[in-house]
Amino acid sequence: MTSTHPAAAEAEFRPRPGRWIALAVLVLAVLLVAVDATVLGLATPFLSEDLKPSGTQLLWIGDIYSFVIAGLLVSMGSLGDRIGRKKLLLTGAVAFGGISVLNAYASTPEMMILARALLGVAGATLMPATLALIRNLFHDPRERSLAIGIWGAMASAGAAVGPVVGGFLLEHFWWGSVFLINLPVMAVLVLVGIRTLPESKDPAPGPWDLLSVALSLIGVVGVVYAIKEVAAHGAGWDVAVIAVAGVGALYWFVRRQLTLPAPLLDVRLFHHRGFSGAVLADLLTILGLSGLVFFLSQYLQLVQGRSPLEAGLAELPAAVGAVTTGLLAGRAARRFSVRAVVAGGLAAIGVPLAVMTGLSETTGYPLLGAVLLLVGAGAGFSFTVTADVILSSVPKEQAGSASAVSETAYELGAALGIALLGSVVTGVYRDFPTPLGVPAGPSAAAHQSLGGAVEAAAGLPGRGGADLLAAAQSAFVDGLRLASGLGAAVLLATAVAAWFLLKGQRLEEGSIPPA
Repeated sequence: MTSTHPAAAEAEFRPRPGRWIALAVLVLAVLLVAVDATVLGLATPFLSEDLKPSGTQLLWIGDIYSFVIAGLLVSMGSLGDRIGRKKLLLTGAVAFGGISVLNAYASTPEMMILARALLGVAGATLMPATLALIRNLFHDPRERSLAIGIWGAMASAGAAVGPVVGGFLLEHFWWGSVFLINLPVMAVLVLVGIRTLPESKDPAPGPWDLLSVALSLIGVVGVVYAIKEVAAHGAGWDVAVIAVAGVGALYWFVRRQLTLPAPLLDVRLFHHRGFSGAVLADLLTILGLSGLVFFLSQYLQLVQGRSPLEAGLAELPAAVGAVTTGLLAGRAARRFSVRAVVAGGLAAIGVPLAVMTGLSETTGYPLLGAVLLLVGAGAGFSFTVTADVILSSVPKEQAGSASAVSETAYELGAALGIALLGSVVTGVYRDFPTPLGVPAGPSAAAHQSLGGAVEAAAGLPGRGGADLLAAAQSAFVDGLRLASGLGAAVLLATAVAAWFLLKGQRLEEGSIPPA
């Protein structure tokens, strides 16, 4: 709701006192989610040893969080627009902390998958609320660009802090401790957020349509699950039924949004070419990246023999690159152009991924560090500018729904990336030939996962264990090379698409309307 009265316009655009302190609270929520996502990859070898999941269960542990969060983000973003983003954020933070404890003490693969799914429900309340509150805290476009840059930089910092802190914890405690680090962050967020965050919501939101909520969840989870199953095991009638149900639910969801007076998601936003181009760039970027990120920690530990802390420190260059470019992205987009910065950032990810196709078991760290630095820098440019484009394309009353679309693209891309590229790695890995003399039991365990191969090889006498481990490591690296090549192809194609889709798109200039 806007007013043409000069005093009202001045009040609306006057800088809000305490907005930078409020931003500090919001980035704590981002830190919470980013740390949780990255420590899981580092803890995977320990999970494999303790819970003994199958290869399929291991992938579900990795991607069920993203499946659920992707299916619920639009619904939660819209709920925040209706009941208040501050209320939703703080409630979700408390739930996120509590469910983290359930993750820490999971005792079976099935329990771990359920705990990760519940964490996805809680996580879906956090991310859209943080971006939407930034949209309402910062009215000046240049300040908002900087705030979004800080928001993205903290997400990257969380991705860096997670492995380092997680690596330290894994060397001194059991794997569940990596989830308990969420608790102090959540406590600070809630206690400080109650005092500093302003409440904001859509002044005329309309009812929350539960049928739309169900359709979006069924549609997203159904489609992603079907893609995952086809990639891992091939097509079957049961998968086809789930895929048709998912596509049908999404079609029904879109049709319903077009007829509702107060839709859960205003799908007409996609008529804006810049909005659609930014969402597509986010989706395909994280799709191409996620397979590398998910399996790199396993490569560093189980192939190159690094400790968890060493593996966490080895991944720091990606965060350094992302933090640096995220803070500079808004200024660069205004000086050059949105499409140049986004397309250039995507290419800066795609080229290093192409270099990863030459990966071997003995690849030196200088090359790995350079690849990670470039990937992080490209992601910082691309994600920060696309988030700015998405938020500035809509009225601030719809900020929750718009930021939910941005986060849905991110999480859906992560789920698809782990499902597709992860299934490529797993498919190549499972076909490695068993060395002569290795018994059937250890061979079967080794073919389930690389963590299983390490454990099986340790229990074999003589050269049998060494030969089994070498064959498994070689197959894992072969799969990682192929996944990197596919990711590079996706990223470079997306860079070309972004160049055309974002033509003429500009970020708003900083200006406060006169009284």
